[in-house]
Amino acid sequence: MSEDNRPTDDESTPETGRRKFLNSTAVVGLAGAGLGLLSACSKSEPTPAAAPQAKPAAETNAHAKGEVKPGQLDDYYMLSSGGHSGEVRIYGVPSGRTLKRIPVFNIDPMSGWGITNESKKIIGTRPDGSLKYRTGDTHHVHGSYADGTYDGKYFWVNDKLNNRMARIRGDYLECDKIIEIPNVQGFHGIFPDKRDPVDASINHTTRVFCGAEFHVPLPNKTSNAKDFATYGCLLTCVDAESMAVRWQVRIDGNMDLCATSYDGKLAALNCYNTENGQVYTDMMSAERDACVFFNVERIEAAVKAGKTKTIGDSKVPVVDGTKAANSDPKTALTCYVPVPKNPHGVNITPDGKYYVCAGKLSPTATVIQHDLVLKWFNGELKEPRDAVVAEPEIGLGPLHTGFDNRGNAYTSLFLDSQVVKWNIEKAIAHFKGDKQAQVVVDRIDVHYQPGHGYTSMGETKEADGLYFNSGNKFSKDRFLPVGPLHVETEQLIDISGDKMVLLHDHTAHPEPHDAIIVRRDKIKTKQIYTMEDSPIAVKAFEEAGVERKGNKVTVRLMSVAPAFTPNEFTVKKGDEVTIILTNHDKVEDLHHGFGLEGQDICFIVGPQETRSVTFKPERAGVFWYYCTHFCHALHLEMRGRMIVEG
Repeated sequence: MSEDNRPTDDESTPETGRRKFLNSTAVVGLAGAGLGLLSACSKSEPTPAAAPQAKPAAETNAHAKGEVKPGQLDDYYMLSSGGHSGEVRIYGVPSGRTLKRIPVFNIDPMSGWGITNESKKIIGTRPDGSLKYRTGDTHHVHGSYADGTYDGKYFWVNDKLNNRMARIRGDYLECDKIIEIPNVQGFHGIFPDKRDPVDASINHTTRVFCGAEFHVPLPNKTSNAKDFATYGCLLTCVDAESMAVRWQVRIDGNMDLCATSYDGKLAALNCYNTENGQVYTDMMSAERDACVFFNVERIEAAVKAGKTKTIGDSKVPVVDGTKAANSDPKTALTCYVPVPKNPHGVNITPDGKYYVCAGKLSPTATVIQHDLVLKWFNGELKEPRDAVVAEPEIGLGPLHTGFDNRGNAYTSLFLDSQVVKWNIEKAIAHFKGDKQAQVVVDRIDVHYQPGHGYTSMGETKEADGLYFNSGNKFSKDRFLPVGPLHVETEQLIDISGDKMVLLHDHTAHPEPHDAIIVRRDKIKTKQIYTMEDSPIAVKAFEEAGVERKGNKVTVRLMSVAPAFTPNEFTVKKGDEVTIILTNHDKVEDLHHGFGLEGQDICFIVGPQETRSVTFKPERAGVFWYYCTHFCHALHLEMRGRMIVEG
């Protein structure tokens, strides 16, 4: 046995066999692909939840074991992407309980997202009223900031499939805006600013940075399809409030993930294919790729000065951030810091001093010092590579890194199926020549192939060092088999002590990606909607009824448990019918549903909320509408009739 009582490679145990199998097959598989680099309440006011205890996890009794007893609340919200479901999911931490699924780029029959007029307007429709997109692929969720920590106002998530970004309101935890980003494909990395760099009095998020992963012709025309010189990638800056695209920067390479500095001066994205190749062999010719740093203030000054161009029909100003155009540090908009080939993931430490860029195909993580990058921009540093202060070897397949409040980093190792804990200052000391510095502090096995990993409050200056969540892509043998498609495994790890301790597993429907763990006092939600917020609300009984203008019919309904008013209305086949429903109940958690037989209509309305839907009845007859959301002892009796005349 090893000193920490874990099996050594010489011991014949099931875990050892598992480890040898995973390592050998992973390495052989990649080597076969030619990648030998591996060897190297009822009120409408916000209702705040009580702040969690500030004690280490080991001192919080049941919560330290990942257990939240009946009647107790979780200490954190975990906001997670839903992958190709197109949604965002909310779990409680440490329990792992599913609290909410927020429909964003998908259609959700329970809530009516993608069915109601209000949601279709947000998603976007074609001239005939049909949805422009019915799918999405969410990857990264991040929240708005005030002075380096979450303020709970907004959350943003990307759609890699259709190159859109959505904003979620923190008070209702519902999507309120979706935009489509021009000139890009493979929109992947996303991160809000933590502080405005121009005006020091602004301590809240004003921008969101969006990195594109795929090269596309600029402009994207068929005539450019074979002209690889026209291909490129763009970083996009979006205004946090208006959700308008501010500007774009053309760069070398394919952008992956994004991080922003705490002083608001830099945005960083790890980039592969800095060769700008279009086929695999061309993408692998350079010895290194890069972590690209964007000087936000200089870019905005260039945009203001008109040193831009536009692409195709887009009116968005674009500046040149390619390496060749930014060789002079004193005027450069971008800085390309060389890192090992095909990096994955870049994260900034809670103290704002260092960026950690994971190697993926190299068993290393690259530590880049923030103030040294700034010195390069000021002409005080000879080479961008001089900003690298450590490059520790931590294991096979490093992907994502989270941080505690004690100077430690936690990196997921996809090929080793582990999470490794390592110390940043020790890594720097080792890089400087202290070969006795013990960089790696601990390792823990996870089940299996961890991708994304993140710590509690780890993307803020208030990182607390209590939990790390490992999102694992494979879960074979972990849960009851349900056919070929397995659920994925989210494993919560206690990181409060010297040794990491696995607390529990919870399942996630495929395929989540990144997430954030937010202390519960940071999110203050409303429990009741405000009727006055809707201009079409049916506010009184005398407003309920049917109005006809030609073949356009408006049906105004009210719901008060256990009845709809009116409980009957008549339309004609082929009419354009708009139903407006306002829920007049004021009791927290009392939603009503509206399902209309044979019309493909189903949605819910919360207390004091109004939603509407427009459709055309295609056949004559009697069609019941009923409450789909259990609301009252007489819930089954809550219904009415739509009579359609031929």
